[in-house]
Amino acid sequence: MKIVLLEGLGVSDAVIGRHARRLEDMGHSFAAYPKDADAQVQIARSRDADVIMLANMPLAPSVLEAAKALKFIDVAFTGVDHIPVAEAKRRGIAVSNASGYATQAVAELCISFMIQLLRHVDGTQARCRNGGTKDGLVGNLLCGKTVGIVGAGAIGRRVAALCKAFGCRVLAFSRSAVFDPAIDEQVSLEELLERADVVSLHCPLTEQTKGMIGREQLARMQRHAILINTARGGVLDSAALAGALERGEIAGAACDVFEMEPPLPGDHPLLHSPNTIVTPHIAFASEESMVQRAEIVFDNLYAWLDGHQINAV
Repeated sequence: MKIVLLEGLGVSDAVIGRHARRLEDMGHSFAAYPKDADAQVQIARSRDADVIMLANMPLAPSVLEAAKALKFIDVAFTGVDHIPVAEAKRRGIAVSNASGYATQAVAELCISFMIQLLRHVDGTQARCRNGGTKDGLVGNLLCGKTVGIVGAGAIGRRVAALCKAFGCRVLAFSRSAVFDPAIDEQVSLEELLERADVVSLHCPLTEQTKGMIGREQLARMQRHAILINTARGGVLDSAALAGALERGEIAGAACDVFEMEPPLPGDHPLLHSPNTIVTPHIAFASEESMVQRAEIVFDNLYAWLDGHQINAV
């Protein structure tokens, strides 16, 4: 089999080299390339590949069209909306992801965002750097708040568990029934938005969830409430969120994901909205989770080569 890795996995060359040697000892060829989003470059690198490995770099449909021998796409990421999954399914190309590698990393950042917004860390830091005080910016505890989890998958449930440890009441909105001791109530999206002090998004990006949080949904939230998005940028209308923040309809927001991968254009509305934390898609990226991700994605590959697919999409 010819196996190509189309972008780095955020781990050392030693880790990649160890797996490359194992694959070569098994009789396969392995080539690793630096990230390049240009479709023509991707086509040149993977034209005769049996397996494509990549993380969150978009894979153009034209790459699949050119890769006539392709049998398996191994995605070192949880979401797969950057992969032409429908075309892969039509052609019988197997797809696996690395679900679970960043559960703790994302959950920890969510809790950090909640506390930073509730305690006005950004504003008080600016005051301190300019010789000011906390006057007028004394914040609130996370303890005792009602947190609404939109999407109760592995990450959503982990955030719920951490919130319970802080003494929160946890509501959840999910398409399927949720049985988790950290979740106090499963409610409709409308009820969650109306009752929660903190709304945290953890749903995948699908045709059903695209734009699910827009102006109408934001208007249901309480004026003191905050919104956290570490899911996918497309589930949230950025312009609507920026407008709600400008008008004081909600108190604050933290976004780690956007409609496109950073870098963001300078006129992106959330770069200029008040009480907003923006980070360039860092939630999944810790040294520990990168190592775990690499192990999962290579385990996917070895399992598939051995005749049984794991972490199938």
